[in-house]
Amino acid sequence: MMISPAKAQRIAADGANQTFSYLSDQYFEQVYFKFSPTAGTSAGLHQYDTQLEDYSAARVQRQIAALHAFEKKLEVIDPRALDAEPAADYAILLNNIRGQLLQLEVVRGWEKNPDSYSSGVTSSIFVIMERPYAPVNERLRSAVERERQIPQVFVEARKNLKNPPHIYTEIALEQIDGLVSFFQSDVPSAFADADDAKAKAEFAQSNAAVIAALKSYSAWMKTDLLPRSNGDFRYGADTFSKALAYNEMVDIPLDRLLQIGYADLHKNQAEFALVAKEVDPAKTPQQELAELATMHPAPDKLLQTFHDRFDSEIGFIRSHHIITIPSDVQPTLEETPPFMRATTQASMDPPGPFETHSTKAYFNVTLPDPSWSAERTSEYMAAFNIGTIVSTSVHEAYPGHYIQFLWTPQFPSTIRKLIGANTNIEGWAHYCEQMMLDQGYGQPGFGATTEREARLIRLGQLQDALLRDARFVAGIRMHTGVGGALTVPEAEDFFVKEGYQSRPIAEVETKRGTSDALYLYYTLGKLEIMKLREDVKSKEGAAFDLQQFHDDFMRQGFAPIKVIRKTMLHDDSPVL
Repeated sequence: MMISPAKAQRIAADGANQTFSYLSDQYFEQVYFKFSPTAGTSAGLHQYDTQLEDYSAARVQRQIAALHAFEKKLEVIDPRALDAEPAADYAILLNNIRGQLLQLEVVRGWEKNPDSYSSGVTSSIFVIMERPYAPVNERLRSAVERERQIPQVFVEARKNLKNPPHIYTEIALEQIDGLVSFFQSDVPSAFADADDAKAKAEFAQSNAAVIAALKSYSAWMKTDLLPRSNGDFRYGADTFSKALAYNEMVDIPLDRLLQIGYADLHKNQAEFALVAKEVDPAKTPQQELAELATMHPAPDKLLQTFHDRFDSEIGFIRSHHIITIPSDVQPTLEETPPFMRATTQASMDPPGPFETHSTKAYFNVTLPDPSWSAERTSEYMAAFNIGTIVSTSVHEAYPGHYIQFLWTPQFPSTIRKLIGANTNIEGWAHYCEQMMLDQGYGQPGFGATTEREARLIRLGQLQDALLRDARFVAGIRMHTGVGGALTVPEAEDFFVKEGYQSRPIAEVETKRGTSDALYLYYTLGKLEIMKLREDVKSKEGAAFDLQQFHDDFMRQGFAPIKVIRKTMLHDDSPVL
């Protein structure tokens, strides 16, 4: 939208910085948390705890109207009248609003994704029960208020879901038994210590109603929705490019982007072959991969294996001056919540930036399902081999996501704390996997005991890098057709053959990619950070200090790398 010079001048004269600050505060109160109260609870703002998202089509229209209204208010401000930091925040907020509008008006997941209803309401209860941020009776009362609103969600789901992609309905059905079990077992046990008799009686009723609603929804999906789930999950090139521009501030043409992804894939495959030859010259990379897949802990030792890595990672970070660690408290390991198990192997779940009463961060790990066959369990555990255990621990904890969480209090604004670019969040964690080994971690004396183990750790890191490369390529090709369209089975094959993954992991990854279209952000962000590091190094010469670089980067919050480049380099040079 064009604005007249007079209008821009008036806003600037009134104080553009103050106007923007006032508007951004209004946005979070009147739009962001109003339409997403679960995000409010997650952020540590507990005035939202008794509210649940309204999943009706009418609410979607109200949210669209509210977003458009705020977009217009922001467009009246001339960003040139803002100081550097608010100007960057202005771009982040405006892009975030446009990204949400793209999702609601164009992608329309609310009409396409049945799992967003069942997993969505489960998440709304999980965020109340997972942390003891308030006395158990108080949290139970909040959970009851939310649960009472859940049966209506499935009434709206039946009205809203038009023609979902078959794979989306399959994923929803795959998850739902775990969700039912979550409400039957996990939720009651989380509130077992409550002694408010009235709240407990109300909970028995509300929880039973949720279980009944989920079972009914499951039956409806099986008999009614699945047979007519013939929709298309693909974004198309135009929507994909816009989503990338709004969410990540990346406007590289898709064909060029695909070239970048393939180049990194081939580089990592070549390095894998080289390291594999060092481990055993008689074996091919594929044979080495097959052997690596067998070198994993027993499923019941997996959580402890991760825990055992923390001290060596922390010691290395401090002795090698990698980044400042703001706290000595370590994350808590636990099994992944049921509603996340179908699409994630490991994740970090820190408290929200405004949480003051419960500051534990949880490192979630998805264990194999006890009902699986020995063969399937073994294939799944290949993802937690001797090497990928290290890269996963580095990614999720030190110096990856957990360190990001520890730095959150120093982020410069509410916008930087609440609105995150995945190329920054996941890009950083993925960058750390390689950076730590490049700096010497995983060598004998530093996280490994022998040269052979050190090479196996590097193979694991490269296997994880190839997984992210495969996401990069498969995401673009599945959703846009650029470089040749990939079907779901072809994408699974790509993860196995080119991404060096086991078949069960390939299935999970492909499913994820059908809805998480932009999951190229891991490799994309890593490459952006590596280029930024080299550019800062060139500029600073002998004065360059890695810890200073990482601290300066972290201080910027979850901003897109384009924004951080401008702050650290004072120019608009390209991100790649």
